[in-house]
Amino acid sequence: MKKKLDSPIIADTQPHQMNAPSFKGTGIKPQAPFVNDYGVVIGDSKYASANSPLENWSEETDPEIMAGDEWIHPTNDIGWNSAENRELLEAKRAPEAPFMHPDKDVSAETD
Repeated sequence: MKKKLDSPIIADTQPHQMNAPSFKGTGIKPQAPFVNDYGVVIGDSKYASANSPLENWSEETDPEIMAGDEWIHPTNDIGWNSAENRELLEAKRAPEAPFMHPDKDVSAETD
């Protein structure tokens, strides 16, 4: 029986990460953390696992052991914080208003 892992996702967002993007309205559903073939939890935002090669590093550790998709979480990964991936999410969001002036800053000098 698989143990249910705690997820840092709340309402399609990761509020514990200040710069993490929101997946709300994009059609992309945040995925739960998973345990990879090495017994390391990926995507729980704790970034430390007793079985991780990083926690057990030695001169004999081959860095290649940490290469591959099983070390990357599909929705809770630092890569989502990049400008390119944020633009990808924004492009998937439906407009919130029927008509907008994207070239006008209506909030200028309001604070």
